[in-house]
Amino acid sequence: MTTLQQGYFTTIQDEGRWGYQAYGMPIAGAMDRYAYRIANILAGNQETAAVIEMTDSGAAFKFDQEQFVAVCGADMQGKLNGKLISNWSSFFVPKQGELRFDAAISGCRTYLAIRGGIEVPPVLGSRSTYTRAKIGGYEGRALRQGDVLYVGQDSAAPTGPRRLQSQYMPQYTPEVNLRVLLGPQDNMFTGNAIQTFFNSAYTIAGQADRAGYPLKGPKILPLGKEADIVSDAVGLGAIQIASNGRPFIVTADHHTTRGFAKIGYVIRVDLSKLAQAKPGDKIRFTAVAEQDAIKALQYEQQTYNMIAAHSK
Repeated sequence: MTTLQQGYFTTIQDEGRWGYQAYGMPIAGAMDRYAYRIANILAGNQETAAVIEMTDSGAAFKFDQEQFVAVCGADMQGKLNGKLISNWSSFFVPKQGELRFDAAISGCRTYLAIRGGIEVPPVLGSRSTYTRAKIGGYEGRALRQGDVLYVGQDSAAPTGPRRLQSQYMPQYTPEVNLRVLLGPQDNMFTGNAIQTFFNSAYTIAGQADRAGYPLKGPKILPLGKEADIVSDAVGLGAIQIASNGRPFIVTADHHTTRGFAKIGYVIRVDLSKLAQAKPGDKIRFTAVAEQDAIKALQYEQQTYNMIAAHSK
């Protein structure tokens, strides 16, 4: 398949590059794990297969052979040979068919899975693109017009065209509630500061990208003059309080160490909701216990299993 239009920021991603954060290498991978996994299920792929992630404004591709594909995530008004396709669905693209995507009218990131996965050389066990280090994906960069992509062998089970049941389709809204586990440095903040954090609405700043989401809103004041700490490990979903007193949510391409206090972590399941939020959208936080985060993760896995069972 050939890239006819590159879109705003289109990359190849998979489940991520795990096991190397101690060496300064972030996980990378799909920002919206839910849409990524569902796309692979609908395409009949292994759950680790590489897909195409499109951000904000979609790309266009021409297929030199018939392929079976799935599209999930943001609604980018996809069209196959000029006719609208259904989002959260799988279908055949005929030989010489053109699949085009436009600006997202709901959500921010769309995932295109091709049966067999995208074939690019794995780097440290992953095909995910990490553009800051120029590794993975297609030459370590976002796709450009004229790039030719090949299909791999990462299919899992036979499946046919289908549309995801509506109860499994997330609704993307301009205000997102994220569940948070407090810690590990929440003791650096006053009770009033923590109350402000959970009672306030924050706005996603324009600099939001795959590395993190800076937020605009009420400042979170630490017990001392600032929330700086000796640099320590930073994991996916960490909510750092920057020197300006405002939250910064760490996402897929994040720094693996930083010197800002972490008031809490967004639970893993809710990072998919964050990935579909755009600059200008509102964020609110809700405190949850560890057992709630575990239950949410278990429910997500059960959802994958039910969807996969219906695709056979």
